[in-house]
Amino acid sequence: MNYISTRGAGIGERHTFSDILLGGLAKDGGLYLPNEYPKVSADELARWRALPYADLAFEILRKFSDDIPDEDLRELTRRTYTAQVYCNVRDEENAAQITPLKTLGVEGGTPLSLLELSNGPTLAFKDMAMQLLGNLFEYTLAKHGQTLNILGATSGDTGSAAEYAMRGKKGIRVFMLSPHKKMSAFQTAQMYSLQDPNIFNIAIEGVFDDCQDIVKAVSNDHAFKAQQKIGTVNSINWARVVAQVVYYFKGYFAATRSNDERVSFTVPSGNFGNVCAGHIARMMGLPVEKLVVATNENDVLDEFFRTGIYRVRKSSETYHTSSPSMDISKASNFERFVFDLLGRDPKRVLQLFRDVEEKGGFDLQASGDFARVQEFGFVSGRSSHDDRVDTIRDVFEQYDTMIDTHTADGVKVAREHLQAGIPMIVLETAQPIKFGETIREALEREPERPAAFSGIEDLPQRFEVLGNDAERVKEFVAERTR
Repeated sequence: MNYISTRGAGIGERHTFSDILLGGLAKDGGLYLPNEYPKVSADELARWRALPYADLAFEILRKFSDDIPDEDLRELTRRTYTAQVYCNVRDEENAAQITPLKTLGVEGGTPLSLLELSNGPTLAFKDMAMQLLGNLFEYTLAKHGQTLNILGATSGDTGSAAEYAMRGKKGIRVFMLSPHKKMSAFQTAQMYSLQDPNIFNIAIEGVFDDCQDIVKAVSNDHAFKAQQKIGTVNSINWARVVAQVVYYFKGYFAATRSNDERVSFTVPSGNFGNVCAGHIARMMGLPVEKLVVATNENDVLDEFFRTGIYRVRKSSETYHTSSPSMDISKASNFERFVFDLLGRDPKRVLQLFRDVEEKGGFDLQASGDFARVQEFGFVSGRSSHDDRVDTIRDVFEQYDTMIDTHTADGVKVAREHLQAGIPMIVLETAQPIKFGETIREALEREPERPAAFSGIEDLPQRFEVLGNDAERVKEFVAERTR
């Protein structure tokens, strides 16, 4: 398989999975995608249905990484997806499933379920891909005798998932940017309490989009990137996206009895990486009816899927909400979908995202391209703080299930797109303990806390506050990699 950039780089060249694994943006500023999506046959779907998660991950990943020997890849997936790693389950009987499906009930003739994705070390869905990424990085670096300095940005969950996946890994340092004082107390403590010498937390005076812009600016400084061996774990990293494809297949198999059935997925979304994985699963042939994009008050994606207008917001226009991991106004992975929507025309993609930088967005309604969105199954909706509180309360009272704020956004929007007879699966984002303030507001009780995280907010924290300045961040990295 060959990989190309959404903006044209790599066409006519050879880029393997391992070639792009350690990097982020392509050299032209685009995002990597396979030159074509591998298709899944009916026989493969039938055979995969009964596989344990680790072996399903192997079967899917091998379609995208033919340069990694099968025996090595199988060992990596089996080492990653174990009940010992994903042990933070609410129901211990389901630990071996890695991503259990919890049916809430039938609403409007439609089974409504949660796909539990937050049983990993940091209690967030990001662990599903990040744990594999840590093992893939270590494997690849050791094979080639290399080192890597990871530069990432987080609005809350990516940072801790990356740091827990990379701590202690040979040849790897992590420099993680986060918006200063804009994460929940639990999220902050998860990251800043780590004392591992290869982990560096940098609190940026700004919002998440500022952090993300710094990562992109550094990635586009090709000389610095090469000199400092900079890589990324943000969702622009292709390996993260493809690792997330696996649980769409797993959720589908759990919700259906045969491969003649269709399901819909609702995905709380800010950066578009998680739902982009669903788009890829659908392009591979998974029988997906709808991909429902759920946003919070930062509704850039909802606006696009309703109107065809993609309009990024300035930092001053980005709301700080009670579902902070979605407080994003520039959806980095959205470019991958636009590439497919426009018939994989890199020249048009390049122009559109130049318009984003120069004009703040683009309009696909005027050009007629927006009409094709329906072919890809996308719909969307928006949720507010009051919606989150009401949904958390309702799900707890109706189904005796406690959900976090982002998952509540998903459930609220999912209910607006139910179709009789087609199961609706909401992708769980995190465990409720990560957003205790809103849980207490909704339920007047403390959220459930796994024993391993008792008193984490009281631990000493190690981080450095920097201004919104890419050059200062580069200096910080260079000073610690000499």
